[in-house]
Amino acid sequence: MTRRSAEVRLETLLRTACDVIVERGLASTRTVDVANAAGVSQALVFYHFATKERLLAQAFTYAAEQDLAQLQAVMDSSARPREKLKKILKLYAPTGRSKSWAMWIDGWSESQRMPELEKVSRHLDLRWKEALTEVITAGVTAGAFKCDDPAGAAWRILALIDGLAVQVTVHERVISRRQLTDWVRQTAARELGLEPADLAR
Repeated sequence: MTRRSAEVRLETLLRTACDVIVERGLASTRTVDVANAAGVSQALVFYHFATKERLLAQAFTYAAEQDLAQLQAVMDSSARPREKLKKILKLYAPTGRSKSWAMWIDGWSESQRMPELEKVSRHLDLRWKEALTEVITAGVTAGAFKCDDPAGAAWRILALIDGLAVQVTVHERVISRRQLTDWVRQTAARELGLEPADLAR
C-alpha cells in the first residue's frame, strides 16, 4: 500500500464512489473502478469496506445523508409548519440534473437484489416520511392544516413526488419540473386543507 493510499480518508473514497456510481450505475460499479478513480489500490478499498456490497451501501448512505442533513436543519429550525412543509417539498423534489435522484432510482432497483442496500434505502426513505409526518402533525395541532391522517398524507405526498421524479429524471421532457411542482402543490394542498397558492414561494 503506497503512502498516498494510506493517507486517503474514508470520506474521499465515499465521494469518489458516489461519482463512479452516478456515471456507471450501481450494478456496473466495481471496486477497481472506485480505486482507479481515487488513485489508490483496490486493497485499500477492501480494507475500508470488506465487500463490494458494503462499499455500494455505504456510498449510497453517504450521498443520501447529505440530503438528510438539510432535512434535519429544516426540522431543527424555528420555522412554522407551513414554511417547513414548503422547504421539505422543495428539498425532496428533483432539481437540475439531480445526481441524488439518479442514485435513489438506481438504489431502489438494486435493493431488490442486495439485502444490505435494501436495509439502508428503507431506513433513509422512512426518515423522510417520518419528518413530513411530524411537520403535518405539528401543523394540525397548531391549526395550520386540516388532516385526519398525517402519516397517510405524508406517504401519499412523497409517493407522488417519487413517481414524478422518476419521470423527470429518466424521461427528459415528458413532463416539466414546473408541472411537477404544480402537481405536488395541488396534492399537498388537498391533503392538508390548503389552497395551492398557500404553498407557493
